[in-house]
Amino acid sequence: MKFRTWVALVGILALALVGCRSNPVYNVENAPVSTSTRAYNLRDVRNAILQAGASLGWQMKDAQSGLIVGTLYVRDHMAQVEIPYDRTSYSIVYRDSQNLGYDGVNIHSNYNGWVQRLSGAINAQLSRL
Repeated sequence: MKFRTWVALVGILALALVGCRSNPVYNVENAPVSTSTRAYNLRDVRNAILQAGASLGWQMKDAQSGLIVGTLYVRDHMAQVEIPYDRTSYSIVYRDSQNLGYDGVNIHSNYNGWVQRLSGAINAQLSRL
């Protein structure tokens, strides 16, 4: 009887670990601002980032000149990133999260997908400049 209990507990633990998909935090570092024109300014970059985030459900807020904080709520999860930018590049850097299993290095893989989609949307908006 004790052996069966032990096997059942190991099985439950294995299922729990399989269900928790955790990967290293994905940050975008100094992605180039790529546009179709040279006639754009810092405000255009800012607006492209704000529009991209809003289109994906991120709450985007100017923290200071050259820095936007984006917050995404999905069910009972929250992800927050800092987006420093200038006329030539932008980054998306982990800031905070809730219910995503962040351990200082790894986070639920959904977070990485959200950041990758945000980066893609920013690039799409920038290409329209």
